Amino acid sequence: MGGEMLRFAQHDTLKGLVRTTMAINVILALMIVGSFLLAIVLHESGHALMASVLGDPTPRVEGRQSFSLAMHLDALGTILCLILAFQPVLFGPVGLGWGKPVKTDPWKLRGGPNGGTLLVALAGPIFSLAIGLLFALLLRFIFGLPFLNQISSPVLLWLVTHFLQLLTVFASVNICLALFNVLPFYPLDGYQIVYTLLPTRQAVQFAKSAPYGPFIVLGIFFLLPFLAQISGSGLSGLFIFHIPTYLLEGSLALIGLVSGQPLVAVGIHYFLP
Repeated sequence: MGGEMLRFAQHDTLKGLVRTTMAINVILALMIVGSFLLAIVLHESGHALMASVLGDPTPRVEGRQSFSLAMHLDALGTILCLILAFQPVLFGPVGLGWGKPVKTDPWKLRGGPNGGTLLVALAGPIFSLAIGLLFALLLRFIFGLPFLNQISSPVLLWLVTHFLQLLTVFASVNICLALFNVLPFYPLDGYQIVYTLLPTRQAVQFAKSAPYGPFIVLGIFFLLPFLAQISGSGLSGLFIFHIPTYLLEGSLALIGLVSGQPLVAVGIHYFLP
C-alpha cells in the first residue's frame, strides 16, 4: 500500500490518479454497476414519492414507488453506465446513466403544473445527493474506528478494504447521479427543471430539443472523451471533453470533505485494484 500511496501522492488531482493504466478494473466496474442499479431505483423512487406527497397518485399507480428494477431501468441509460463502468482506469470509470422518467399529472400536483413539476424534478437529484453524503458520513465514522489499524489477517484486510471501496463507490455513484441529472438535456431531470422555469414561449422552443437529448448526452459522455483520447493533445485540454472525469472528481472531493479524508486517500479507496 505504501508504494500505491507514493504513486498517487505524486499527482495534484484525480486526473493523475486515473491516467495510470489502460487495464479494466473489473471489481470496480462491477461495484459501479451494482451501485448504479440500486441508486437509480432510489433516485426514481424519490421522484415518485414527491409526486405522491404533492397529491398525484399517478407514479404510485404505475408502480414507480416500488423497488423493482424493471420498473425503473432505461435501456439506453443503463448501457451508458455499463460503457463508463467498464472503461479502462485510464479514463476514470464512473457510474452515470438514467432511468425511465417518472410520469405525473401536473394538474393534480399541489403547487400547480410548474411549481409541483419543479419539485418532483428536483426530488431525484436531491435524494441521490443526500444518500451519497450520508454514506460519506458513514465512512467518516468507520475511518475513526481504532480496529482498522489493528488488522493483521490478509483475508480480513482484503474484505475490509473492499468493503470500504464499495461504500466509497456507492457514495460516489449517488453524488455523480445527482450532478449528472441536473444537466438540461432530456431525459435528465435538468431538462424538466429548465422547462418549468422558462416562460411559456421559450419553454415551447426548448421542448423541441427533447428528441435529441439522449444523443447529446451520449455524445458528451462517451463520444467526446473518446475523441479526446485518440486526438492526442489537440482536444484533451478542453473542459467539455472531460466532463465525466470532472463529475467523478467532484463526487470524490465531496466524499473527502464529509468523511474527513484527503482527496488522494478517497481516490485510493475508489480505484483500489
